[in-house]
Amino acid sequence: MLTDKEFHTAAERYLDMVYRLALNTLRHPADAEDAAQNVMLRLCQSREKLEGEDHLRYWLVRVTLNECKRLRSNPWHRRTVSLESCQEPVFSAPESRQLFLDVMELPARYRVPLYLYYYEGYSVAEVGKLLHLKVSTVQTRLARGRAKLKASWTEE
Repeated sequence: MLTDKEFHTAAERYLDMVYRLALNTLRHPADAEDAAQNVMLRLCQSREKLEGEDHLRYWLVRVTLNECKRLRSNPWHRRTVSLESCQEPVFSAPESRQLFLDVMELPARYRVPLYLYYYEGYSVAEVGKLLHLKVSTVQTRLARGRAKLKASWTEE
């Protein structure tokens, strides 16, 4: 169980990551805010001993993905909105912004692994654990996602 000080430190450090992951998964800012709030509430109420920053970060990503699945399964949350209405990160180069937008247009099976691998910095094995997939499956999805991106960029 976390103390108040440990919780506030973790919330300040990881709330943005949790929100971005939820926004990437749910594609709706209000739903992402709800998911992030629920994840932080679960962290506050958790009796689990979270040892180290890596374990805490892994726990938060896993709980965020589960919370997003729970929200998506609710019939009221089956609608999505266009990416134009979602806030996006600020990029220094226009190519980086366009690449991010192209990644967000991919189907979830390719988008989420690419996002976790390239934007959140997880290894292939860690992405596999987070998504409950074999390492070979993650590698295949990353390769296919990159191929789809390459095809869309060569068309332009």
